[in-house]
Amino acid sequence: MNHASPVILDIAGLELNADDRRRLRHPLTGGLILFGRNWQDRRRLTELTAAIKAERADILIAVDHEGGRVQRFRTDGYTHLPPMRRLGELWMSDAMRAVDAAIAVGYVLGAELRACGVDLSFTPVLDLEHGRSEVMGDRAFHGDARVVAMLAEAVMTGLARAGMAHCGKHFPGHGYAVADSHVASSIDDRSLSAILADDARPYEWLSTGLACVMPAHVTYPRVDSLPAGFSPRWLQEILRGQLGYAGAIVCDDLSMEGARVAGSPVEGGIAALNAGCDLVLLCNQSVVDGGRPVDELLDGLQRALDDGRWTPDPQSEPRRLALLAQGTPLPWDELMHHARYRHALDRLP
Repeated sequence: MNHASPVILDIAGLELNADDRRRLRHPLTGGLILFGRNWQDRRRLTELTAAIKAERADILIAVDHEGGRVQRFRTDGYTHLPPMRRLGELWMSDAMRAVDAAIAVGYVLGAELRACGVDLSFTPVLDLEHGRSEVMGDRAFHGDARVVAMLAEAVMTGLARAGMAHCGKHFPGHGYAVADSHVASSIDDRSLSAILADDARPYEWLSTGLACVMPAHVTYPRVDSLPAGFSPRWLQEILRGQLGYAGAIVCDDLSMEGARVAGSPVEGGIAALNAGCDLVLLCNQSVVDGGRPVDELLDGLQRALDDGRWTPDPQSEPRRLALLAQGTPLPWDELMHHARYRHALDRLP
């Protein structure tokens, strides 16, 4: 039987409790995502990530740390990174300066997180700014897919220099759909050819370099009745088959409203894994009823695996392990005096 550890879960507090440790040891657990409630200061964060790795050295520790309004750690020395739109605006006046600034953003973002023991940030956003989305706004680099691809690649380069992988989101594009899929069903009624010619182009152009892709909890009814993260057509036929992408695919939060079409988080997890996702996220459920929804997902997926309702892709575990941070990070105090870091700070937009 192929082994896989597809579940990325969360924890309620600043340190691990007995339930957290038990869940981290579950064979289906492969990662942990951090939120603002897990942050007090750098010392506590570094102690937390060390405790997580002491339970399981292969656990992928991730965070949504994009810059702008989506940045979980903002105090105790963390650089306030700009929203990605600022890089797109800089591109319009000085494209090459914008590329260098984007590399600097990726390096500072990655190096600061690595210094505290974080493996991966769910960034960059590859969605186009259409001026329609309730959730996108200044998180998007630009409305032109070419500019988005160039600046995203530069951010990815900076992250890689810090030893950190990345995750492009939200395939094939969340920028045209109006509703925020966290709280509502989100629809994009364009044709497949229109989407592939515009919003999905960054995924085609970056297909060789992307380490991880997160599909959108958006339904594209002219392509499939299921949201992209639960759609074999979008993930296997288009993303992997047509665009040639071979890296990890991580399903967005199974507790989001946009995922409800797939049923409960357990049913959604089964659907996402069968559709072609390697990893599935369940966010902010450790604070619900003592984390009961997290246990339900782990136990439910285990039963479904035992019953043959899903079978791990033999490539899923290698793809997950490839997202773990590379090399030994500079400790924070050394990083602050490191020449490359100081230069990158000076090059931020």
